[in-house]
Amino acid sequence: MKSKPSAAPMTDKQKPASFDAEMIRSLAELLIETGLTEIEIEQDKLRFRVARNLTITAPVTAAAVAPQPHGAAAATTLPPAAGSNIENHPGVVTSPMVGTAYRAPEPGAPPFVEVGTQVKEGQTLLIVEAMKTMNHIPAPRAGTVKRILVENGQPVEYGEPLMIIE
Repeated sequence: MKSKPSAAPMTDKQKPASFDAEMIRSLAELLIETGLTEIEIEQDKLRFRVARNLTITAPVTAAAVAPQPHGAAAATTLPPAAGSNIENHPGVVTSPMVGTAYRAPEPGAPPFVEVGTQVKEGQTLLIVEAMKTMNHIPAPRAGTVKRILVENGQPVEYGEPLMIIE
């Protein structure tokens, strides 16, 4: 009677590659933390790609009415109404890069500027963080901040309007 040959145990090089669920979870969390939409890495002949689709909607909030100093013009920090052409406004300040906008130098600190602030050319308006680098966004001209179009911690795209200075 002949015996069947037994299969030799597989070596590490012969084992089929398997995915690491914990790594996938970590990458997904990293997407959320950084505001990225896609991450792809290659490790041990395995390629991991994690992507997400973002649907950006304007938040609906009730605005609190604060007393204005006499003589102050009414201004808003809310995004422009749909259909307005804010990109062509002569006083628009746009983002020079993709990143996350921060209105203050650190958490808990007062913002660099508020609506109504008089700014000088070159004065820091906000910071855009890109790849762990804090990039100060300077005022391109002197004037008064009329509108702030981004919230603190909001992801911004290249060319996206950030503020209006008149």
